[in-house]
Amino acid sequence: MANRTKTIYTGVTNNLQRRVFEHKHLMTKGFAYKYKLTKLVYYEVGRDIKVAISREKQIKGWLRKKKIALIESVNPEWKDLSEEWSSG
Repeated sequence: MANRTKTIYTGVTNNLQRRVFEHKHLMTKGFAYKYKLTKLVYYEVGRDIKVAISREKQIKGWLRKKKIALIESVNPEWKDLSEEWSSG
């Protein structure tokens, strides 16, 4: 998740659409709430929660420059990827 100033939040969830909804509606206090991180700019899909948590920790350990490169490798304009989802 990110905001208009490109502050970045990395997390893991078992339901991406629900979690994005929570971010967009600022439903959970914390870092993402404080910085209004409401844009989904990057995500990965997997089936194994242990692998997902390991990947989350790996990305969180990276320098900001490397996180930005990862995002921009698939989303160079930092578009909100969740805007493409149907509202149904």
